[in-house]
Amino acid sequence: MALIVHKYGGTSVGAVDRIQNVARKVKGFVDNGDQVVVVVSAMSGETNRLVALAGAMQEKPDAREMDVLLSTGEQVTIALLSMALKATGCDARSYTGTQVHILTDSAHNKARILDIDEKKMRADLEAGRVVVVAGFQGVDEHGNITTLGRGGSDTTAVALAAALKADECQIYTDVDGVYTTDPRVVPEARRLDRITFEEMLEMASLGSKVLQIRSVEFAGKYNVPLRVLSSFEGKEGPGTLITYEEDGMEDARISGIAFNRDEAKLTIQGVPDQPGVAYRILGPIGEANIEIDMIVQNVASDDTTDFTFTVHRNDYDKALAILQKTAQELGAREVNGDDRIVKISLVGVGMRSHAGIASTMFEALAKEAINIRMISTSEIKISVVVDEKYLELGVRALHSAFNLEEAPAAP
Repeated sequence: MALIVHKYGGTSVGAVDRIQNVARKVKGFVDNGDQVVVVVSAMSGETNRLVALAGAMQEKPDAREMDVLLSTGEQVTIALLSMALKATGCDARSYTGTQVHILTDSAHNKARILDIDEKKMRADLEAGRVVVVAGFQGVDEHGNITTLGRGGSDTTAVALAAALKADECQIYTDVDGVYTTDPRVVPEARRLDRITFEEMLEMASLGSKVLQIRSVEFAGKYNVPLRVLSSFEGKEGPGTLITYEEDGMEDARISGIAFNRDEAKLTIQGVPDQPGVAYRILGPIGEANIEIDMIVQNVASDDTTDFTFTVHRNDYDKALAILQKTAQELGAREVNGDDRIVKISLVGVGMRSHAGIASTMFEALAKEAINIRMISTSEIKISVVVDEKYLELGVRALHSAFNLEEAPAAP
């Protein structure tokens, strides 16, 4: 017997027949003797509908009332799923975040989980019930409903698994696991049997949409084994297990290729090469709440420097205006930018023990006449910025160069 936490997203519970499919899937685990906690999101489209209603009332809806409103989406789903489970003969009980006492701070719309009282859940599990919990929400010390922000239901599931010391947290979604890259770009992309927390964090931060960064961080911190699976009938399989590195996992040099289409690049040229100049350039950008990704600085022979950095494409115009003002203050020669670039990244813990990864990457891109505009590296990743038009060609070339369509040989 195992204790397993399931999480089902909005598309998985988007209609009555899908909720019934989830109930059948959960019942299969119960019939197998497992104890199951289920975390669900709102039905697909429901959150957008609620946001639109709020917008009709206030131009900038009150944050506290917004949490009260948005939390109702998951409340509908937990009740319907509990009814569907009972219809299969499987006893179930639903809980909102407040009822199960998922204690958070008071940061409305982006609250952080502080503590979970698992006593009610344990009592129900021991009584043979399935526990169905509303994802994405909690309650602060003053009794106010809070929501956890983007990826909140995944975070709820991982937090409950950590509190209950579950054997596994299974994230059911519309894909059947984590792939070496997006199969829509590379049809030969292969589903990974397993991947480390480190690699999954990098993949998520670099553009992979399978899991939110926050839930992976939480799982890694509390050592909760995560598994990504498909919730749709006909796609059942083992999924991808996300866990700590084990013997043999470093044999694979590269685990996957992530990419991000939402990049933009800004360059300020001919600024004085002196202490504090980086802060004078990037300080105003940070104060405007604009996140900076990659940074490259080149020093010229005339004691000036060119400074290049990337931002999210949505922040490009705002960042460009700030940089132009900074350029006047610093007496810079020129400011230019490009919002038609993308980032492609190789990810793999095997980089630590394998030489030649970068040279193989650069050679593969060179053969396709793809010019590299920027480079960034870490222990387990290499990222390059290239022109947007080369994204798919570059990903396919790298996938082939590292033979990612082939499973690594067994150790």
